[in-house]
Amino acid sequence: MLNTPVEPRPAATLILLRKASSRPMQILMVKRHQDIRFAGGAVVFPGGRVDATDHALADSDKGNAFKIAAIRETFEEGGILLAYHAKTGAPVSKINVDRVLSRYRTLISSGKLTFGEMLHKENLIADTNKLVPFAHWITPPNRVKRFDTHFFVAGYAEDQQADHDGGEITETIWISPAELLTAAKAGQHKLVFATRMNVERLAAFKTVDHALKEIQATPVVTVRPETIDTHEGKRVRIPLAAGYGGELFVSNDPAAI
Repeated sequence: MLNTPVEPRPAATLILLRKASSRPMQILMVKRHQDIRFAGGAVVFPGGRVDATDHALADSDKGNAFKIAAIRETFEEGGILLAYHAKTGAPVSKINVDRVLSRYRTLISSGKLTFGEMLHKENLIADTNKLVPFAHWITPPNRVKRFDTHFFVAGYAEDQQADHDGGEITETIWISPAELLTAAKAGQHKLVFATRMNVERLAAFKTVDHALKEIQATPVVTVRPETIDTHEGKRVRIPLAAGYGGELFVSNDPAAI
């Protein structure tokens, strides 16, 4: 364990759920570039750190900075903008987001423009009301990088196409939770422990409506994973009340995660 634990950085993740013609529920995942030091090559939910601009936008709109960050990161990494037009209330369409992407996405990612400034220029409002709290994980104190991450879910039925950023993210994937778990077990996808646990939890839901109804009715219990020694070897302990179907699990995360 580190002598002085690193302070966890506030972070947010958005899990988009959609109904597809071939599957009753799919989730949007993004693949991190192989050369990234933290979780390189892993398939994860879109997300990242909450920054000062997220807080500024949340303060101006009386919103939630974690929700703003989750929507912003999904736009930057996955190309889908969860927002609506301020005048009409209509959700952003594929035509709108294609134009917005070409004009603003690189500027936002490089820090030359804030997400809030883009929304203001386009007369858009981040649709934070769609986001439902799903989970809250805090990285163990013995890790080099620590995050205090809030996970949100949102149903998605619009026509935007997921599109990776070509830098940090190399692929966007719509896939059912069960298919993702099967592919991960076969070595086709790399899942870090927290992602795998949340995908397994999502796999219990049959449809998007079923998932949203159950998640809305379930209180979020903070998870602080703790590695302990058992008769069967090292296991990760999380609260039973968090809803992951148990307390002790096997984790294959490398020390750098």
